[in-house]
Amino acid sequence: MKPATSIISENPELWDIFTLKDESALSKINNYRSALSVYNKSPNILNPRVSRFLLEKGFCVEYPDNRQFAVCLTHDVDEIYPPIHHTLLSSLHCLKDMDLAGFKDQMFWRLRENAWSPYRNFREIIELEDKYNAKSSFYFLATDRDIKRFRYNVEDIELDIGDIMDRGWEVGLHGGYYAVDDPEAIRDEKVRLERLTGQDVVGYRNHYLRLHIPRTWEILSELGFRYDTTLGYNDKLGFRNGMCHPFKPFNLDTGAYMDILQIPLVIMDGTLFSSVKSYGEAWGMAKQLVDSVADCHGVLTLNWHSDSFGCPFRQSWPHLYEKILQYCSNKNAWMTSGIEICKWWQYNDY
Repeated sequence: MKPATSIISENPELWDIFTLKDESALSKINNYRSALSVYNKSPNILNPRVSRFLLEKGFCVEYPDNRQFAVCLTHDVDEIYPPIHHTLLSSLHCLKDMDLAGFKDQMFWRLRENAWSPYRNFREIIELEDKYNAKSSFYFLATDRDIKRFRYNVEDIELDIGDIMDRGWEVGLHGGYYAVDDPEAIRDEKVRLERLTGQDVVGYRNHYLRLHIPRTWEILSELGFRYDTTLGYNDKLGFRNGMCHPFKPFNLDTGAYMDILQIPLVIMDGTLFSSVKSYGEAWGMAKQLVDSVADCHGVLTLNWHSDSFGCPFRQSWPHLYEKILQYCSNKNAWMTSGIEICKWWQYNDY
């Protein structure tokens, strides 16, 4: 049985956008920048036009408790210990605000145990989301290789990972920078994280949003991942292939759908704040995207890096995150983790 998205093929232009035809032709390039797409020039990228076409053709989605739309909450865990330049910037920010307690926490945490790191703040994030009856996914790195610097040993936070899972939040894999098209590397990282979780890791997002189309999805499917949520740009907000609904990617090389669900990324914190000049503009842009997804009864995927919640020089980032949670809650959104979105989509055979 073909998925509902097969109807998109009736519109050749939208089919090319949906299947990322122009980007798949560049599969050997790090095609995660919007400049490589001939379709996603502003303002097109801010319009979920493929999802709108599906709705016009009768595509209908329902959510638990008759919710209007869904929000997939996710956190890439890029850092669990602040790099030196973060420590200096945060410490200076605290001094500027005359926050002496915060200054001590930022500047001198290394004199205490690693558990005192301001970036080991998973409980704080969980408690914030729990206030809005929401859950999220945390994607952890499990590699020793990185393009910038060594990040962390995931074994250092085994207790944190256990606590996240005990609370009912999801632990997924944040694939290493160099693992994007390397099945052995992704397998090794998956196994390494599963030693700590004690169960299968089925959710994935690649570091730096690196994605080789369709090779990355082929590998993830072969290794038993149920979903991926890498599909977004690190330099633009919006809808990379015109979709604000999860979907099974179509492999142009084989002419078949792949056995993995893609939950497209819409808003990433750093991309949002680098695209605007003020907090007010950031909120306006976020609100516009929330409203667009809600109108389509779609899924809004957020990526708010976990370290931003312990980073004083980025204090507006977690403030905006909570503002988005409040707004989405008031709009009757189902706010949950990637795996719960995946289960719902597959159970209802959308």
